[in-house]
Amino acid sequence: MYDIAIIGGGPAGLTAAVYARRAGKSVLVLEKNTFGGQITWSPRVENFPGFASITGVELGDRFLAQAMEQGAEVELEEVTGVRRGEESMALACESGAEFHTRAVIVATGAKPRMLGIARETELTGSGVSYCAVCDGAFYKDRAVAVVGGGNSALQDALLLSETCSQVHLIHRRDSFRGEQRLVEALDKRANVKFVLDATVKELLGAEELRGVVVEQHGAWREIAVDGLFVAIGGEPDNAAFAPLLKLDEAGYADASEDCAAPTPGVFVAGDCRKKGVRQLTTAVADGAVAAVAAVHWLDSLA
Repeated sequence: MYDIAIIGGGPAGLTAAVYARRAGKSVLVLEKNTFGGQITWSPRVENFPGFASITGVELGDRFLAQAMEQGAEVELEEVTGVRRGEESMALACESGAEFHTRAVIVATGAKPRMLGIARETELTGSGVSYCAVCDGAFYKDRAVAVVGGGNSALQDALLLSETCSQVHLIHRRDSFRGEQRLVEALDKRANVKFVLDATVKELLGAEELRGVVVEQHGAWREIAVDGLFVAIGGEPDNAAFAPLLKLDEAGYADASEDCAAPTPGVFVAGDCRKKGVRQLTTAVADGAVAAVAAVHWLDSLA
């Protein structure tokens, strides 16, 4: 029996593990893929306080090492469901394993929705990105493309247009879904070009992205870019825990600022939580808040 089980071993989950262990609670972190989370995809991280530049893999390793040094236990397991009892919860895993805990922190994150075209995964981190805030600075004075038509894509294009030589905004419809004021602001930027009624079909370049092939009005053409920023939405990994959480229409957990879910003893942290900013810093902040809240809840039962 653990005091706190954390589902997800990314920055939010591992930060929660550190805070919970420092409060003297027994902690288990369950991660189904890679400890460190999506930050391990980043070749360089330059927006995390304390590090002028560090690889995503190294930063993820440091998160994990610190949690383990504090005494957190870790397991590579995919949690498929949570069964509530009178005084504890049982976490069922795909492998058949089962773990028992008094409190749960769901920190499963949200994966960016991908285009689903050939070589996209291969070139992720080598020209293909899902975070303009994280990676945009690497493309100063270079040509880039943004794919998407909502507010996130429009905001990414505005941000990139401040430093990039050219921004091609590619959208599969003939008009944008995002706010008109953002469209108007982009339309005034000389280095922004709208590519409407178009879809990305191919990625060009061997080891690094050198361009994209788009289909527009039935014709295929190449656009030379060094970076492609995909902004077509995210997919939170909360479905298995829906009975414990309040999910919004997009599947994000609608938890309060103390990261507490409606179910007593259940907390939510990181990108799987409904919020306005999803960054490394906000993920670790959530992890700290959720862990402190979980500790206070456990102590209130004593």
